[in-house]
Amino acid sequence: MPILEILDYAGVAVFAATGALSASRKQLDIIGYLFLASVTGIGGGTMRDVILGATPVFWVLNPAYLIICASVGFLVFLTSHRFESRYRVLVWLDAIGLSAYCVMGAAKGLAATGSPTVAVVTGILTATFGGILRDLLAGEPSVLLRPEIYVTAALVGAGAFVLATVIGMPLAATSAIGVLSAFAVRGGALRYGWTLPTGKAGPGRHPNDVM
Repeated sequence: MPILEILDYAGVAVFAATGALSASRKQLDIIGYLFLASVTGIGGGTMRDVILGATPVFWVLNPAYLIICASVGFLVFLTSHRFESRYRVLVWLDAIGLSAYCVMGAAKGLAATGSPTVAVVTGILTATFGGILRDLLAGEPSVLLRPEIYVTAALVGAGAFVLATVIGMPLAATSAIGVLSAFAVRGGALRYGWTLPTGKAGPGRHPNDVM
């Protein structure tokens, strides 16, 4: 199986697991597990394909992705009670999914347009949009609002993959460089609390205070 296909399936499966874990944290029924697993698993790739004009989108052409999401969701439904800290498992699985999917998204963007800039953007969108949808639908604090580096990790991974590809490195090497770069940044942020500088302005006032 080609390395990019492996990353694609792996990214979908891991993100689906994070969606199902969010359903577990909200104590939803089995349909809730399957729904959040599917939305999270295919959300980023769907956004990528729509932007690139690659329609029908990937999971319509290959329903195996939906089967993967449903299978993972059902498995988490049966086993999530065994996890001592579901949120910790969720964020680390999310880091793995982000690392795989930023490379897959960048590869598809590069193949479709030939533009390194577009490839980096599609890599970021593919890696982050599913997690954003998951948190929005589950009522969880958005990963974008956490202080640790998140989108930047996808940027680093996609950028490293595209740069290595442009200079002519083999696909296996470029994929490994992209995945490991993204995971090193996101994993380091989770482990050590790495952040980027924030704006110096104070917090915004409530709308009622400025009317």
